[in-house]
Amino acid sequence: MSEPLGSEGTTRRLPVLDKDRTAEDDVPDPAPEPAPGSGRFWSARRVPAAVVALLLAALAGVLLYDIAAVRADRPPLRVRRELARQLAERPLDDVWVLVGAGVAAALGLWLILLAVTPGLRDVLPMRRPDPDVRAGLHRGAAGLVLRDRAMEVAGVQSVQVRAGRRRADVRAVSHFRDLDDVRADLDAVLGDAVRGLGLARPPALSVRVRRPGRKG
Repeated sequence: MSEPLGSEGTTRRLPVLDKDRTAEDDVPDPAPEPAPGSGRFWSARRVPAAVVALLLAALAGVLLYDIAAVRADRPPLRVRRELARQLAERPLDDVWVLVGAGVAAALGLWLILLAVTPGLRDVLPMRRPDPDVRAGLHRGAAGLVLRDRAMEVAGVQSVQVRAGRRRADVRAVSHFRDLDDVRADLDAVLGDAVRGLGLARPPALSVRVRRPGRKG
């Protein structure tokens, strides 16, 4: 087969196909698997920490002032004298002693609970596509997304969604169509919506459908 001639009588080279290239070379590399989901976000506990710091600072200031006053040959504070007298005179089974001990124990348990729990219950951790990236979704935003998706189902008049860390409660009102059909559509649509949120621990769905109440 002769090669075509150019405008000036010269030959023009045809494109060459690489026969060694196979169809497998055109397949893109698989996307990396997402990293495992992160745990809950830890709260800074600014308010409890500030309250405890202020109380400790106030008590320490009063104690240091009293010690300095006693060293300067001045009488101790009346509060400390009264407290020492009450502790010396009252027995251990006294009501006020037991109440004070109970309050102190409850305060200590509360502080320990704050120290060992992460807090930020309203933030749901999302899957981590990259180990260096962390993201969270507010429970209110997740509930709003589920509500908008539920309103797209035919027959749904109104929806109330309460999104929790382990379960999302959906209460829908349907003014037409069979309730079983509406519930089946809601299960399918909301199931896709929950997976689309990208949460590390997708909440379980609890869907209930009812008819609107009679007016008057």
